[in-house]
Amino acid sequence: MSLSNSIIRRLPVAGLIVAALGLAGCSQEKAEIKEIIRPVKVVEIGGAQTTRELDYSGSVRARTEMNLGFRVAGKVTERLVDIGQHVNSGDVLARIDASDYDLSVRSAAASLDAAERQVETVDLAKKRAEQLYAKSFASKSQLDQATLTYAQAVATRDAARSTLAQAKNQVGYTDLKASEDGIVTAISADIGQVVGAGTPVMTVAVDGEKEVLIAVPEMDIAEFRPGKDVKAGFWSDDALTLAGKVREVSGSADPQSRTFAVRVSLPNDPRVLLGMTANIEASVASRKQMVSIPLSALAEKDGRKIVWTVDRTSETVHPRPVKVGDFTVDGVNVADGLKQGDVVVAAGTQFMTENLKVKLSGDAAQQSASAEGKADITSSLR
Repeated sequence: MSLSNSIIRRLPVAGLIVAALGLAGCSQEKAEIKEIIRPVKVVEIGGAQTTRELDYSGSVRARTEMNLGFRVAGKVTERLVDIGQHVNSGDVLARIDASDYDLSVRSAAASLDAAERQVETVDLAKKRAEQLYAKSFASKSQLDQATLTYAQAVATRDAARSTLAQAKNQVGYTDLKASEDGIVTAISADIGQVVGAGTPVMTVAVDGEKEVLIAVPEMDIAEFRPGKDVKAGFWSDDALTLAGKVREVSGSADPQSRTFAVRVSLPNDPRVLLGMTANIEASVASRKQMVSIPLSALAEKDGRKIVWTVDRTSETVHPRPVKVGDFTVDGVNVADGLKQGDVVVAAGTQFMTENLKVKLSGDAAQQSASAEGKADITSSLR
């Protein structure tokens, strides 16, 4: 009986010991969970870049492109060239109907003939008046009248000559001729079409210097000035790179695209053909010293934009408020809050807490501190 009582008395004590051991085990597991060190993906802010690269695409074209048109109106009767054909100065490109202009020549010639006959008639009258005046059979006023009539007839004859020359010129204008050597790049009128004087009929790209036309937005147009050195690359040939120079900058923006036309002259190279696509690269000074970080590195806390920085000594993370400049294709530009050497958590910011232990192994990936530069964002698992 005493043995049974003794066992009964000891059972609660044993239960308490087991419960205590269970609680101790839980505490130990919690302690072990707190000691977990999280691997993180980070970038290190590198030195600021003092330059940035601007890259714009454009097309190769001739420095001089002529829009040719007839100097007189008429119906197009012939077109003697096609697009892409090379022409020489003086070649006939097209013709219009010259029938009416031939009639004008005949009319002007007849008027000139009549004017010459009139001059001969009044010349005889003038000479007769001079003879009579010398013998005192005619008054001075009669002689003056004959002299004036002769001068008037001579003026009429000269005007008729000019009219005939003009009519002949108009007949010549019915032939559209190339004034420079070049390549036909466009045809705006064809056989049967009636065109007015000066209406563009063809476009000829003049042989010689070529250039690239690019469209630059207003935020970067201040970086382009005539004489600026640039580099031209071509999509058709990666190995072809030429040194170009800005030749002309438009004085006003295009009303539709709100961009400025910039013409870049190229050195003469037979590999460069009209219509080829070119990339124009220009190095300019950075206007802003911003820090570019991956978008995944940006977080928010208490309504403020923050990033999580890593303390290398304690290997813990801490939130830091930042001022966001703008967003780019590669990430976000930070205007204030980060400096060279800072290590920033690049991914997994939702798991970060104050003083959280993180695992860093090796060097952090470098991220340029110039938002305008072309730095590559490379990250590694820590």
